[in-house]
This record gives sequence, C-alpha cells and structure tokens, in this order.
Amino acid sequence: MDFIYPEVIYAQTVQENANTEDVVRRIRFSGNENIKDRSLTTLVRTRTNREFLGIPRFTPWYFIWKTSNGRFGEEPAYLNRGTVGNDMERIALYYESLGYLDVNVDTTIVEYRTDKIEVSFIIEEGPAYQIGTVSYSGMPDFSDPQRKFNFLADGALTRGRLNDTTFTVNRQYSSQALSTEQQRIITFLKNNGYASVQRDSVIALVKDDTTKSNTLDIRYQIYPGKTYTFGDVRVRLSDTEPPVNYTQKDTLSGPPHTVDSTQTVFLEKEPGTQSAFRLLYDQILFKPGQIYNHSLYLETVNEFQNLGMLYIQRFSQNENQAQPDFTRDEIPAYFDLQTLTKHSISTELFGMKRYGYGTGFGVDYNNNNVFGNAENLTIGANASFEFVSPTVLEEIDTTATQSSVFRSYELRADYSVPRLNFPFAALDNRPGFTSGITRYLLSYSRSDQLLFDINSDVGFNMRYEVNHTSNYSSFLDLIELDLVDTSPSDSYIRNLRNEFGTDTLQDGTIVDAFELQRILEDFNPQVSSIVRYTFRSQNTDIIKRNRGYFSEYSVSVGGNIPYLIDRYVTTPNTLEGNLPSLFKLSDNSLSYSRFIKLSADYRRYYPISNTGVFAWRLYGGFAQPYGNSTSIPLNRRFFAGGSNDIRGWAPFQLGPGDISTDNLNIPGGEIKLAAFAEVRHTFIRDFLGANWYAALFADAGNIWYGPRNDFRDENNQDRLEQGRFRFDNFYNQIAVSSGPGIRLDWEYVVVRFDFAYRLHDLQVGWLNNKQVYFNFGIGHSF
Repeated sequence: MDFIYPEVIYAQTVQENANTEDVVRRIRFSGNENIKDRSLTTLVRTRTNREFLGIPRFTPWYFIWKTSNGRFGEEPAYLNRGTVGNDMERIALYYESLGYLDVNVDTTIVEYRTDKIEVSFIIEEGPAYQIGTVSYSGMPDFSDPQRKFNFLADGALTRGRLNDTTFTVNRQYSSQALSTEQQRIITFLKNNGYASVQRDSVIALVKDDTTKSNTLDIRYQIYPGKTYTFGDVRVRLSDTEPPVNYTQKDTLSGPPHTVDSTQTVFLEKEPGTQSAFRLLYDQILFKPGQIYNHSLYLETVNEFQNLGMLYIQRFSQNENQAQPDFTRDEIPAYFDLQTLTKHSISTELFGMKRYGYGTGFGVDYNNNNVFGNAENLTIGANASFEFVSPTVLEEIDTTATQSSVFRSYELRADYSVPRLNFPFAALDNRPGFTSGITRYLLSYSRSDQLLFDINSDVGFNMRYEVNHTSNYSSFLDLIELDLVDTSPSDSYIRNLRNEFGTDTLQDGTIVDAFELQRILEDFNPQVSSIVRYTFRSQNTDIIKRNRGYFSEYSVSVGGNIPYLIDRYVTTPNTLEGNLPSLFKLSDNSLSYSRFIKLSADYRRYYPISNTGVFAWRLYGGFAQPYGNSTSIPLNRRFFAGGSNDIRGWAPFQLGPGDISTDNLNIPGGEIKLAAFAEVRHTFIRDFLGANWYAALFADAGNIWYGPRNDFRDENNQDRLEQGRFRFDNFYNQIAVSSGPGIRLDWEYVVVRFDFAYRLHDLQVGWLNNKQVYFNFGIGHSF
C-alpha cells in the first residue's frame, strides 16, 4: 500500500511597483466552482479592513482612522506577501481534504489605485477523487462473530459488502470522513477491553485504484494490542479546610462490588465532607475486574461532576503518572475530589423593562449537600418595582393621567437530588440517563399586570431532568400544580363596562352585562395541574448564539388531578366542575379546566461572515380544552408581545387576532404562530470590554382563540369572531414589527437595545404607525 501525496503547485504573480504601504481593499476568488467564497474567506488570513454589515469596501472605521490622522478608528490592512503565500497553502490543503487532490492555486496582486491592492486567488480545482472500497485488517475477533461484522457494516463509509472485511463506498474522498471512521474504530476497541489503542494504532492506507481513474481504495490497518480489565478503584473526598486528613475509610471487595475478591474499591473521606460512602460508590459505573470500557470510565467522571456538591481535583489511571501502565493486565482508577462550600448566600440587583422601567433585588440561600447525599436546597426571594408611564396606561384606560408603580414579589424553594427518584429510579445510570436530576420546587408570587393583577400564585412542581447527550435533553414535569388568584384592574373593568354596559333585572337591580360576567369568570380563583414532557436539542452557544441550532418541543396534559379529586374525592360520582377552597381558607371555589397543549420552537444561526450572524426562529403553539371544559386557564394560555417576542408590542398587548386593547374581551389565546429573523454584525470590537453589534430584526405573528372557546352575547352573536383563528383569514391578522438594534456582548452576558416600528399594526394597517417602541433585554431575543 502506498500513500498518495499529491503535488500541489503554488504560483504567485506580483506587480513590481507594490510596496509595504499597500492597503488590501479587495479579495477575490476565481475558479472555485465547488467551494463558496464565504468558506474560502474563513480560511485566508489576508484581510481587508472590517466592512460594516458586510457591505463590500464600506469600511467606516478605516475612514475614521484616515480622517483623524491615525488617532481613532482602525489601522489599514496592509499587504503581507508571506501571509498571502500561507493563504495559498491553506486553500490547497482545504481542497485536498475534500478530495480535490490535483488542485492548483495561483494568485495575482494588482495595484488598481495608488496604494490600493486587490488580491486574487486563482484556483484550478481539478477532478474530485472518489473512494471505491474500504477494507479493515487486524480487527480482533469477539466471542460473538457477528459483533465484529455488524460494527464494520455500520460505518458511515461502508455501503455494499464484498466480504467480511471489505465494503464498497462510492463517495467523494474526504479526510474528515477518514478521521471520523478512525476515531469510531478507536472508541469501539477502547470500549471492548483494548485500553492501549491510540491514534497510531489505526492507520488509513490510501492507494490508487488502477482500474478506475480518480478513484482511491482505503485500507485501515489496525494494531489493537492486548485486552485489559479494570483494576482497583480509589475515591478520596476532602473538605474545604486544610490540611487534608482522610480519617474515615471504607473498603469494598468481592461481589457485588467487584468481579472477584482480588479487586478492591477504596473509599476515603474527611469528616468535614458530611457525605455518605454510599454516595461515592454509587457514582462508579464499572466494577473492578470487568473488561475495560473507556466510555464507562469517562461517564463515571461525569457522574461525580454532575453531583454539583464537589469538584474533581484529579482523575487518573496511574497513581503517580499521567499515562496508564499498559505493562499490567489491569487498569486502576483514581479519583481525588473536594467538596464545595456547604452554605452560601448570594444577592443580585437588576434592571428590567416590561411595561416601563424598573429595578429589583434578589437574595438566595444555598445549602449544598443537605443530608450527605448531594442534595441541594435553595431558598430565594426577590422583589421588583416598575414605573409605568401614563402613555402606556392610556392603551387600556383613556382617562389615565398619572403614572403607576407595578410591584412584584416572589418566594421560592428548590430542592434537588442528582439522580432519578421514584418512579424512574430504575432508569438511573442507564445509558443516556447518567446525568439525571429530580427537582422539587415550591413557590409563591404576586405581581401587578397591565390588564390584571396576580394576587397570589402558589405552585408546586416535581420535575425530572436528563441530559441524554451533550446535545439532547429531556424534561418531565410529572406534577405541576398551581393555585392562582387573579383580579382584573379597575381600568380594565371600567373599559369593559363602557363597552358592554349593564343589565337591569326584573326587580330593578342593576348588574353587569352577561358578556362582562363571562369575562370575569377568567379571574376567579383557579387550580391547574400539568403533566408535561419537553424535549430539547441544541448545539449552539447558549449565550453567543452565533452558529448551530436550538429546538424545543413540548406536549402537556392539564387538569386531570383536580378532575379526579372532583369526581372521586370531594363529591364522589358527581362532577361539580370546581373544587372547594384549599383548607377552607375562603368561601370561593376553585375552578379548573382540562386541556392539552402543544408547542414547537426552532431556531437557526448562520455565520454570514467572520463578524456577522443571520438568525431565524419559528414558533407554533396549540391548546385545546376537552371534556366539559371550554377554555384554558389564564396562566396556561399563549400571549404575544414583549422584548423576547413581537417587539413592536408590549407584553400581553398583541391579539388575539385583530381585537384592539380598547375592546379586548378575554386575554390570551389558544393558538400562537410567530416567525422571527435577525441579522447581527460587529461594528466595534473590545470597547468597554464588549464587542458591539449592530442588528436589524423583523418579527411577525399573533395569537388567536381556539374553536372551543365559546363566548356569545344574549343575541347569540360570537363576541370572539375578530380574535378567532380562521384558515381563510389568519394571514391578514399577522402583526409585523421591525427595526434596528444594538448588542453589547461581554464574555458571559449580552445586553440588548431594540427600536421597533410596527410595519403592520392591526388597528391602523400597513406602514401607518410611525411610533418607535423601545425594548431592553438581557441576552439575545432568540
């Protein structure tokens, strides 16, 4: 077998009058029929000055430097011939890695104006080489002969089978594909006892296929070495106070802790750690004496890290050296751990913008490792105050002349354990479930809203969280209970009474109109329950959001717990449709609703240059009551508007449909559709410690009433018609906002300022609203 080293030709033509003060103003690529300019631009180090929003040759920072005589702005991007030569080599190597082994790279450097240079990379790609076959030599046999064949056949390269070790490929050559297959073989061997396998143990040999032009045959030559088993395991846990003195010790030997009595698990800790030996032992996913499996070793490291009450000082397979001793038949494992501080208090002071501008203060107490089994208890409280101007209040109350202060308070307790508890304990430490968390949350809050106030919201949640892989996560809210007491604001009721008027009974008593009474039912005390499963997939940086994707899908079933209590406990065999007040603290009954709720959220981030990102997001949600229920609880509905939603509208101020806030009936909706797009581009680097981004965004969407939300007046007219979802009309009710924004990107936080215009205001039409709506947020909008 012979390696192929293609001869790559580099040529360079440079005008003689070029000098060291030449400024690179243009970079061009030609001949690159199969590779986009954008991909090649990321490879080369020859640069022009930064272009604003990616507009070619629009470099305002360089212009500022010129006009200020070098005091401000960005220095010119001077030509460096050495850099150009290296760029040619990078382009050629990139083409080689994609199978263009006969590539030829040339360049011309032209002075098209005085001291202004255009650098052109001229590429002759040549043919793309194909891989004809792939074969494997040296792969060890296993007790199950089919296991070896199944592994080889499952590779990304293999297609048809020629024999037990040779397969057809018939795909374009790619060095990345060869490296991926090499790593797959190494991982398989290390997980099946061959602990000493390294990269040089698996070599890809490449040769020409003499029967076909531009075709290569690949053979993987494998040197697996011998098999190993796990040796003794030692786990030591120290506290935060020096000196280290492991006075508490335990030794486990023989089944079920080890394969036989010749291996041992040594557990050592300091008294100050206040941790159980069982906690340390339960994180070990392998037994001394079993066949070595490198994935189980690494997952054990993750298990210790996921406890959350300690950090790993050292993990190793050799007590005194970095590399294992492969002269022995056993591979031991050593874990040195240290607990985190047990008690801590943290505070925060924050700013906010919802309807107006405000500030808040929060305090959290954290007890780490509460009972010695890595339990975590957090008790927190926060309060916020928001100044709302008369202009905002006028949207729902035209008589408003004074500002108002909205207040919010919250108390919460969060108790979590780093494992899956009943009824999913059997899944704990199974493949894909090694990082499970069971969380219990209890909360109480109250807050002032624009249309209604939440007098009290008492919630309890029992949640299971699992990170299946680095990209995939699941969340199951097995029990989520909410007791909510709300009341509409005085201005909201006043507007409703102005719209619907009053009714007079036969005895002369004046009462609220039927329509108003129906709306006020939404604000009766309510109890709601949810069973919800959420699946999340992502590979983006959760803060930067500059590449990759984020997706989240959720399905919920609500109301079944109060329904069962109503049917079988409080009034057996009689369905009342409500429950008595909890602990009989009030004469008011608690209404409930049974419903299903679905939502899907997908976001994508595309780098469009070295300093720019194009992002988009699609969101859809649907909720439907069932049984005797006709509506969704107020706190389970979809709402639209706000700095993280349709930015031209304040929270809760958009929809349903084209119903205006002047005659809003029932707040919130059962259907939501939204689409978002945003372009972000760096225009200032490292100023005040942050990168500054200019942004241009567009948001579109709305919420609607569902088919079962029935609300008719005394004349049987549908009061929700303007807000009800209709396939033949919903597209006319899509609200659209757009505008510019600024992002300040520090390493761990992004501050956002957006200036939105209502392109399609559902009350005044397209492009008829000239008002600017300012939004402030922490983090990207999506």
